[in-house]
Amino acid sequence: MLSIGRQCFVNDENLPFRQRPGQLSLYTETSQESLSFPLGINSREHASSLSCRRHRVRRHNHRRLVEHGIQATGYIVCKETGVIAGIREAKILLQIVDCKTTRTVRDGEIVKPGARILYTNGPAHNLLKVERVLLNLLSHMSGVATATQELVRLAEKSERHVRIACTRKTLPGLRYFEKRAVELGGGDTHRLRLDDMVLIKDNHLVITGTIEKAVKRARSKVSFTKKIDVEVTSPNQALEAAKAGADIVLLDNMQPDMILETIRLLRTKQLRDRVILEASGGITKENIASYLKTGIDIISVGKITNSARNIDMSFELQPVVKAKAALA
Repeated sequence: MLSIGRQCFVNDENLPFRQRPGQLSLYTETSQESLSFPLGINSREHASSLSCRRHRVRRHNHRRLVEHGIQATGYIVCKETGVIAGIREAKILLQIVDCKTTRTVRDGEIVKPGARILYTNGPAHNLLKVERVLLNLLSHMSGVATATQELVRLAEKSERHVRIACTRKTLPGLRYFEKRAVELGGGDTHRLRLDDMVLIKDNHLVITGTIEKAVKRARSKVSFTKKIDVEVTSPNQALEAAKAGADIVLLDNMQPDMILETIRLLRTKQLRDRVILEASGGITKENIASYLKTGIDIISVGKITNSARNIDMSFELQPVVKAKAALA
């Protein structure tokens, strides 16, 4: 079982920790975990090329360009300051293609430009196969972690402790990696799946009717362990949600002045302390300061996952020795 933040990444059809057709599992003795990557193909031989037809073509190109048996060594360089994320996943990826690794930093550490974060050695063919996947994984996860930490540091400067969370707005197939990167950057992973909690949105209300009816129905259908979150767009809706017994009230696309009005209304009715208030929508590092002053509990931002800028990295390789030369 792999535990990340407040959630557990186990047996989720959207996460890479399950054996299914088109995945390759790897049991690591050091971590005592059985891990899988969604490779999109079935056989062990093809899995080492890490995806479909285009990657198999790349493998053939490597065979034409590089003689069989050549060993290579290499390292990954981070070209800018950032929070490193994805080292563990990178090591697993390289193990899958029979390459050894040595990390020089841990996930979650901040590095400066020019830092060599990971060394590896193994068959040159295999290193060339995984080069782009390896860099994409590390640069994207590190970008997410860095973007998250920027907001977390801004939140830490506020008088009230405000938690920075991501949303479920993740890139297709990358939810596990992006959520883990958020946690490494100091953020909250929020819910991982639809059934982690009940989130009542505007479209639900169109079908079910009032907020009170929706909350009542949710209470009668789900376990007592599940929290109920109601998305609202006005102070009066927030009051209705709090009265109905919602655990969390999501203030969607509200400006800071409207959030302040909502909080004042809830305090007047002595309901402020009964709910967690979450603000989301249009919040960036440029305007987050005004939201932090409102008295909100949670700020959730989709951009730290689906729109994070990749951290610039490169993979430097050099040959070690040919098999034929070694036998000569």
